[in-house]
Amino acid sequence: MKKQNIYILAIESSCDDTSAAVMCNDTTLSNVVATQKIHEEYGGVVPELASRAHQQNIVPVIHQALTKAKIDKNQLSAIAFTRGPGLMGSLLVGTSFAKSLALGLGIPLIEVNHMQAHILAHFIREEGFDRPDFPFLALTISGGHTQIVLVRNYFDMEILGETLDDAVGEAFDKTAKIIGLPYPGGPLVDKLALKGNPQAYPFPKPKVKGLNFSFSGLKTSILYFIQRETAANPNFIEQNREDICASIQYTIVEILMDKLKKAVKQTGIKRVAIGGGVSANSGIRIALKNTESQLGWTTYIPKFEYCTDNAAMIGIVGYLKFREGKFTDQSVTAKARYIIP
Repeated sequence: MKKQNIYILAIESSCDDTSAAVMCNDTTLSNVVATQKIHEEYGGVVPELASRAHQQNIVPVIHQALTKAKIDKNQLSAIAFTRGPGLMGSLLVGTSFAKSLALGLGIPLIEVNHMQAHILAHFIREEGFDRPDFPFLALTISGGHTQIVLVRNYFDMEILGETLDDAVGEAFDKTAKIIGLPYPGGPLVDKLALKGNPQAYPFPKPKVKGLNFSFSGLKTSILYFIQRETAANPNFIEQNREDICASIQYTIVEILMDKLKKAVKQTGIKRVAIGGGVSANSGIRIALKNTESQLGWTTYIPKFEYCTDNAAMIGIVGYLKFREGKFTDQSVTAKARYIIP
């Protein structure tokens, strides 16, 4: 007997990207993302503006996702949505819409943890991309989160270490702002770093116990360094921007890799998967590939479109939960702080 396909409409609205995707089982049929450009002039995401933009974008984005997938809403098996973590106003838009649509269509509702979705994005079926075997270690790095997670199976995860202050994405963006780069600065630091000398300016690495991270001290040391150098030479940043970016990126990557090596040593697990927007950074990818050959790791990096915030990663969790009957009732509410269950 032929197995019936499961069609999941997924909605992601945790921060400043409105996204909708349609999954057929573990395969992406469509993955639409509407990015909010308005935050660039403010140098960071403004929560109130983000939630308003989600309200404007959510209907056309969902319509586009269904049209691209060539799926009628009445064919859907369930609605999956990001419950948290994230910005409360943004989450409320996606949560409310998902609840209403599921109720109107009379189909199940599935809540998804955003960070769990970054990890399980590795299980979206894509040609040329391998899926990690259990157990594996996941390094989730984004604008709001930095975590090392032990993944025993789809729904058994343990956070081994996380940031005590700024996330790695914040560290990139805030240090970029210090040297006069526009928001979002992380990708620009990466681009300029490719042309610079990573050993030009040694920055201190914070001493944090265990597998936790800290980036606020690094940000402060870079600020003081720039203030000191520009006082002596007002053109210092302009003359050395590529070397500054390369040195910043080198230090951040070293901090991440030191903790990851420690986690591998402690657990004995040499399968390492990365996820989150910062996993697009070339320095991190190169460091992982170098360590793979040096220390015998197997590294997993998802397709680029599944690294940044997107609804397909919400959809794969929705599919996996649907198979196990893990549904949510209509009393569910958005949760700004939502630890991986």
